[in-house]
Amino acid sequence: MGGHSAVKLVLVDVDGTLVGKDGVPPCVWPRVEALRAKGVRLSLITGRPGRGETLGYARRLDPTGLHVFESGAVVLALSQDPHGPPATPVHVAALPEEAAQEAIRLARRLGLPLEGYTAQGGFYVEGDSPLLQAHQDLLGLKAEGADLLRLEEPLVRLQVLAGPEAPLGALLDALPPGLTYHVAESPKMPGVRFVSLTKKGVSKLSAARLVAEAYGLSLAECAMVGDGENDLELIRAVGLGVAMGNAPESVKRAAKRVVAPVEACGLGEALDLLG
Repeated sequence: MGGHSAVKLVLVDVDGTLVGKDGVPPCVWPRVEALRAKGVRLSLITGRPGRGETLGYARRLDPTGLHVFESGAVVLALSQDPHGPPATPVHVAALPEEAAQEAIRLARRLGLPLEGYTAQGGFYVEGDSPLLQAHQDLLGLKAEGADLLRLEEPLVRLQVLAGPEAPLGALLDALPPGLTYHVAESPKMPGVRFVSLTKKGVSKLSAARLVAEAYGLSLAECAMVGDGENDLELIRAVGLGVAMGNAPESVKRAAKRVVAPVEACGLGEALDLLG
């Protein structure tokens, strides 16, 4: 297939795009290296925090690039400078304090497992739900138990883990103004919905614009590969939106191309389109 030579930056979602139920298909990394050798930048764009295994994925995609974490609330610049920090925040959008506290109290009233993420890379949980432990195992990170209303560091994101029976509608209907929500899923935790809460207006799309501008590009010169409803607006906004074969129909309809599911190296197929 002919490559899309106008694409200078590829934005790559993590869960269901880069990572399947068995991790990253090995076929992906040679395609990443081939595309980078042609001068194309690659940026991870995920709801996950920029730590642990996820930061390792970002390094393999582009070891000196810009990468988006926390559903757009944090953009990190990676560096290979042995004398400097390995990752530096270049953009941080903290949650409005009152709205965050209201959301924390709401999640508590509904009995929903809750995580809090801070600008300094802190990862905190309330409660002892098995879902919270399973998510730490998925991320390869250990969270700290905390009262999220009493943290001294500013929160950039809250996340509710909603199992199949969770009262998700009651949460979303009562969210305070000042917050935006994004719902995602992971092949590694089937049936669980991850509801990210960020500052109003903060999203993968808002962060992708920042990254593109930093590289002197427009979104028309970017591609986005994703599989979730939280990828939809960005898939629509870029020059080449690519949906994974495991994406819902709404995402596939919005995309210019649909590739194989994550387990069948759909991301590798997408990167081949661009080479």
